[in-house]
Amino acid sequence: MSESPRVIRKLTGNFLEDFRPGQIFRHKGGKTLTEGLFTTFTEFAMTANPLAKNARYARIYGYEGLTCSPGLTMLIAFSQTVEDVSENARANLEYVDMRFGAPLYIGDTIEVETKVLNVKPSSSRPNLGIVSVQSTARKNVGESDEAVVMTWQRKVQVYKRDADAELHPGDVEPDPVDCELWLPSYDPSTDYKALAHLSSPDSYFEDFEPNTLIEHSRGRTMTDEHIHMTAILDNTSQVHCNQYMIDLNPEQYVGGQLIIFGGIPFTLCLGLSSPDVGDNSLGDLRYRTGKHTAPLFAGDTVFAASLVTGKRDFPNRPDLGVLQCTLLGHKFVRDQGAAESEDAPAGWKKLPIFELEREIAVKRRSHYAG
Repeated sequence: MSESPRVIRKLTGNFLEDFRPGQIFRHKGGKTLTEGLFTTFTEFAMTANPLAKNARYARIYGYEGLTCSPGLTMLIAFSQTVEDVSENARANLEYVDMRFGAPLYIGDTIEVETKVLNVKPSSSRPNLGIVSVQSTARKNVGESDEAVVMTWQRKVQVYKRDADAELHPGDVEPDPVDCELWLPSYDPSTDYKALAHLSSPDSYFEDFEPNTLIEHSRGRTMTDEHIHMTAILDNTSQVHCNQYMIDLNPEQYVGGQLIIFGGIPFTLCLGLSSPDVGDNSLGDLRYRTGKHTAPLFAGDTVFAASLVTGKRDFPNRPDLGVLQCTLLGHKFVRDQGAAESEDAPAGWKKLPIFELEREIAVKRRSHYAG
């Protein structure tokens, strides 16, 4: 008998050739929203909406308690899919038709299921391809308050295990998922005006005009804290936490260094916009499409702006309106010799990192502030 132990080298997650159109993943684990998780990401993102900060305010408005911001809901649900879908990804390319449903409260548990829609090879890089999937997150499965929290599609650039492997062909349609934002009823007998001082005075539906670019004043610098934040979300993708792997083959990985999980700038840009766009919202309805346009690394500082693209009445809710805007995230990078411009001081260049087409349910001043 050999004295050497049997060695098993595990490969975690799926590679491009492992995906099959129509395949269903019921992701393991699940995630309960704890007070610690809620507080960590609500405060990190600078979320300003009182529904996520002030339990008295939230209950008067008709919620059970503090409500999870759409960015944090996305972070928790998305991260549950990583091991099966994007553990071996190079990049997340696009978010499609992301819709929100039931509110998420501290103590609720999210479980997620994903359907593979198609698998496409790369036309220029034989070791890569694109997987399109649809994911749906439910809370408190099997309980009386079970509900769909959100559903979305995404396109992911995934590595092959074997560059010569054949892919599974075919396309399947996404499932119809009943997912509409739950909203509390408007109660004319409630003195909402008495709470108006707790939110921004200039972010009601009446305050917005299409073709207005709102440049949000705050920024946040990312440090290597992103490694811890990614871990507590259960996101296991190695490009966010395994520098040794990247050092072995830096040309294969974006930037040759740890890349910050895309959900972090996603939720951070939402939070930075919150005082000016989301402070008087009752929730985000839908993100038609979104994408990361450049990577984010430790040491970068995130800024955001919102371009108001339209507004319309909310069906059967005269107290609300639907605000349409494009959320734009950016950072500044050093560019030696660059002249001063409207976008950046001398020696710097403004670099877009994220964009998201957004629809928000926003309160009317006429009904909530008098």
